[in-house]
Amino acid sequence: MENKMKPMFLPEVENNPQAGGRGDMIRQMRNSGKEYPQIWHLFAYRPKATDLLGGFTQEIMRGESPLSPGLRELIAAFTSAGNHCPF
Repeated sequence: MENKMKPMFLPEVENNPQAGGRGDMIRQMRNSGKEYPQIWHLFAYRPKATDLLGGFTQEIMRGESPLSPGLRELIAAFTSAGNHCPF
């Protein structure tokens, strides 16, 4: 089944997920015909580097803060909508 999303500007990244969890998720979503976040390609391309990014994101979204995690999610969703990006 063909992916409905527009291709990325980095076909080397999009077409070369490394073996493992994220690459498997991409293959599963492609086979089901469902859309998925394009950033998964970056996470699957360089798993060691993006594990750090994932940890950073979790700390920002869930770590100690004067803003609740729900409010941070709302800000992220609003920003994504303004950028026409699925959240």
